[in-house]
Amino acid sequence: MPTPLPALQTELDPRLDDAIARLTGHLRDGDHPDPVVSVWLGDLDGRSRYERSSLAPHYAASTMKLPLVIAAFRRVARGEIDLAAPVQVTATFASVLDGSPFSLDESEDQDPQTWGAVGATRTVLELAEAAITQSSNIATNLLIDVVGLGEVAEVLRIVGCSPATVVARGIEDAVARQAGITNTVTAADLGLVMAAVGRREQALGGEAVLGPVEELLSRQVHVDQVPAGLPTGTPTASKSGWIPGVSHDVALVRPVGEDPFVLAVCTTVDLDETSAAALVAEVAREVWAAEHPAGEGQA
Repeated sequence: MPTPLPALQTELDPRLDDAIARLTGHLRDGDHPDPVVSVWLGDLDGRSRYERSSLAPHYAASTMKLPLVIAAFRRVARGEIDLAAPVQVTATFASVLDGSPFSLDESEDQDPQTWGAVGATRTVLELAEAAITQSSNIATNLLIDVVGLGEVAEVLRIVGCSPATVVARGIEDAVARQAGITNTVTAADLGLVMAAVGRREQALGGEAVLGPVEELLSRQVHVDQVPAGLPTGTPTASKSGWIPGVSHDVALVRPVGEDPFVLAVCTTVDLDETSAAALVAEVAREVWAAEHPAGEGQA
């Protein structure tokens, strides 16, 4: 049974204080900015059970791919996009600021299949699959051109995200970034988006839209953050993101025999990729332990 809300706050605050201090204490020497660790734990109806700095804005990194793919499947459900439609694969895109060209770097991506198709085509479905399961940057930018940033903004509006969560440009659009156009997110808003997926929010298109999205999320290969902190074999559907200094994950968790929940963790902290992922995983581990006293539900 879930821990009553006031008790959960009392239980988790010191647990997370200790975990964060243990994993980031070596940074507190005046040469590093203070770590910002944000947590949102909630039910599929969007009701929060625990929050820690959950409204703090963070650079979104690859978590922006979650509302993008929801927007893509909404357009598919409306008959505006065909999942089988071919999309010309290119690594050069137009800046949202002024239309000037910019290019992605294959060495900084994780999707050899889409990069191998440059000059050829991939389907909309293949791009959505790569954007989520491989966290592909090239597939993401191609999908933005197909779907449109306005459609992504509409997903965020319907879910009820705050103004702090914005998807305003593609990946590596340096001209736009230098002009202050960026992608930001809060843990609370990520939690709301994922909760909407889990409950099959009708305003987003229900099962026809969100069923396929959860299926993609359940196949994500980058599971070293929230899923790594849960008991082995716990079913999750998640989307993570990492760049130097930023590591986030939001997971829809469906433990066998228990109510599903959503856990979003956003961190802005000066750690390498492995250490940052370990911090997020430790937060998830402490959340699970607080909800399951004396090891109840542990694998």
